[in-house]
Amino acid sequence: MARTVRLVDVNGEQLGVVTTTEALKIAREKNLDLVLVSPAANPPVARIMDYGKYKYEKDKRKKEAKKKTKQTQLKEMKFRIRIDEHDFQTKTNRIQEFLEKGNKVRVVIMFRGREIVFSDKGKEILNRVSTQLQQISDVDRPPKLEGRDMWMILKPKAAPQGGKENEQQSKDEDA
Repeated sequence: MARTVRLVDVNGEQLGVVTTTEALKIAREKNLDLVLVSPAANPPVARIMDYGKYKYEKDKRKKEAKKKTKQTQLKEMKFRIRIDEHDFQTKTNRIQEFLEKGNKVRVVIMFRGREIVFSDKGKEILNRVSTQLQQISDVDRPPKLEGRDMWMILKPKAAPQGGKENEQQSKDEDA
């Protein structure tokens, strides 16, 4: 440990360069801790603070930041190549809901038996899904055949900068 440190008070005021023992004495008189802030500086910088309170507030800020982040999930919707129109619409509506909530969606075409011969039909269905949802989604991974499944991943389109505030401003300007 250094013999002298540049001491900073609780309020952020510099008390100057003092010996380490004197800095510890000042911190103890105020019932606070002496924390080495910048050990690489010459002389090292030490600050008088309540370290427990500092650590608590730092953890609190970290938890707040974690709350604000959105956890995206990978949802999955399975199709067959002989799907009826109503079933197709129902499943694409469900995919739309997933995308609007900010989740990625893995769209899978399952082939049974000799259906694998009609892989081009499966690709048509995946392309139809992506074109129907192109307003709200982008293709993250293009159609790929793996074993008896053909799949692709759709991700929600990035929101324009400003989000809802810009939409509200443009509505107000139109009125």
